[in-house]
Amino acid sequence: MTVEILCFHQDGCPGCEEQRTINHEMEETLGITVTDIDAVKTEGAIQKYALHVTPTILVLVNGTEKERMEGITPGPVLEKKLKKYIGL
Repeated sequence: MTVEILCFHQDGCPGCEEQRTINHEMEETLGITVTDIDAVKTEGAIQKYALHVTPTILVLVNGTEKERMEGITPGPVLEKKLKKYIGL
């Protein structure tokens, strides 16, 4: 099983900066990698992932979206959701 965690952001978004800090904490706490993707500069990302707001975090399992978190996701909430997919 392959689990990918993607976080879509855009320049100048204060919420995205806050989420980036939370994501970094999750990377250290859970030993995971959160892939940061600029939703505006990455061609086709908005359409492909049906993005409406930033930040948006997607959890993909074997390439299929299993979880979507739109807006700032607080650390405790994010940790609980991610643990379902990473086997902790």
